[in-house]
Amino acid sequence: MTFPTSNAIRNPERTAKLSLQNGRRLAWSEWGPETGQPVLFISGAGTAGSLGFGADCLDELNIRLIAPDRPGLGGSDPDPGKTLQSVANDFGDLIEHLGAGAIPVAAVSQGVPFSLVLAAGEPVSRLAVVSGQDELSRPEFFCRLPDQLQQMVRDAKHNPDALIAMLEGFADPDSFLEFIISTSSELDQVVYSSEPLHSAFKSALERGFAQGPTGYALDTVAAMGPWAFNWDAITCPVDLWYGGVDASPVHSPDGGALMASRLKHANRHFFEDEGGSLLWTRSRDILTSLVGKA
Repeated sequence: MTFPTSNAIRNPERTAKLSLQNGRRLAWSEWGPETGQPVLFISGAGTAGSLGFGADCLDELNIRLIAPDRPGLGGSDPDPGKTLQSVANDFGDLIEHLGAGAIPVAAVSQGVPFSLVLAAGEPVSRLAVVSGQDELSRPEFFCRLPDQLQQMVRDAKHNPDALIAMLEGFADPDSFLEFIISTSSELDQVVYSSEPLHSAFKSALERGFAQGPTGYALDTVAAMGPWAFNWDAITCPVDLWYGGVDASPVHSPDGGALMASRLKHANRHFFEDEGGSLLWTRSRDILTSLVGKA
């Protein structure tokens, strides 16, 4: 297993904010050359965009990695009406602001449903789905979920206020990180507990929860409810990266197999003996595939 080093995981090199068409502000973090190929990175649950990946190969690949904070997380203004589509619209504004046309997008864990909606309606040249959450409300998955997670999925659809209230009472950065680690496989626990990833992960959660837990709670309601977008509208190539030892209860229960079947141009990378930390253990592979240098 390749552990992320201090060269691969480091603080953002630049930060910026954009005033969106709806009047809110969207904040983001950046790594890599300012004149490089823009690659949008959509982070996982509760984290601000300050937790990047693959920083040690961005110069070589000429990649400008751009990681936005979803509304209500980090430095982005809150959006009480946040949905998968509204976040995708915000990210579409950012892509338009970059002025580079269609760009590659990478997403991990809870960031994945937002990335799929983005790819269904905005200029995305290629998408990397890494250890992604799946549409857990689908009958193929729902019956296999733990009881508590089944109730969360029900509430996301039928009683979102109850789910928001529960999540707001549960979530703080320290306990949330411990929850992520404790529900991961032993393989991933070693990766997530290693430095500098552990400290960077904790910092990104602290920034993500700086405005309180509501931003995370609204993300979770959106991600756990039914996904109302047109899968056929995703016409770009999609690489799905999953590990067979991924024990996260919210990642795709079948390692992205059903998701791949719903996409027109899917390429599923499945590593039987690896876990859910692929974003950091296979950073170079993911990035080179995204920018066509694999």
